[in-house]
Amino acid sequence: MKKLLLYRRGGLGDTLLTFPLLEIFKGQGFHITTVGNTDYFEIAKEVSWTDRVLSEMPKEDFDKRIVIGTDGIDPFPKERMWVLEYYLKILGLPSHYSQTLPLDADPNSPFKGKVVLHPSSGSPKKNPPIGLFFEIENFLKGLGYQCVYLVGEADQWLKAYVKNFVEMHQPLQIAKALKSALFFVGNDSGLSHLSAYLGLPTFIFYGPTDPAVWKPIGKSVFQISLNLSCSPCFPNTCQERVCFDVKALFERFLNYFKGMSL
Repeated sequence: MKKLLLYRRGGLGDTLLTFPLLEIFKGQGFHITTVGNTDYFEIAKEVSWTDRVLSEMPKEDFDKRIVIGTDGIDPFPKERMWVLEYYLKILGLPSHYSQTLPLDADPNSPFKGKVVLHPSSGSPKKNPPIGLFFEIENFLKGLGYQCVYLVGEADQWLKAYVKNFVEMHQPLQIAKALKSALFFVGNDSGLSHLSAYLGLPTFIFYGPTDPAVWKPIGKSVFQISLNLSCSPCFPNTCQERVCFDVKALFERFLNYFKGMSL
């Protein structure tokens, strides 16, 4: 059997955008080894898109090696294009891959039938004021929806602001739990990528980052941005952060929400 190695370090969203590559090569009959954040690649192993998950490069031969990083494929496209399309183009692969992760839901999920709110990300620069999420929560509660905040490993600060939260740290556990949620509201973060890939209607707020480049995989992704001429600017963000105007973003959320059918 042909052997393939795929190396990608980075955040959860970065890693998930390599999963279609794994799926395509698995369909071509490769035995696949992935190297990177093992907690993230365990999701790919759960859906049988990788056979082995390692944290360090193994000393063995492979029929094909894909290294995404400084010693291989540049993780960031030079032109403004979706990262996944960029990978597929470089590798000469077809754009035929699953839009939804074939993952089973946790039958005891605390998110079942609820709206999951996640006002955090890997960088505070990507987070709009938390008041935006409070406005959304109040609006949804008025319509009869149950809302719960998701607190991950990097989101401990949220506990000072909310009481209705569920704390989970393991990405695979989070994925199985999120699968049965009603929909998801978040920022440009790995958990938003995960939600979209699981098939949930997912609302994502973008400010200084580029929605064209960092679009998640999924059929029901609502990317909310004010599309200012000064955006994107990440990581060199300004102090004014006019791209995160709460009133304007809330109005855009309402427009998308009204057009969504549950």
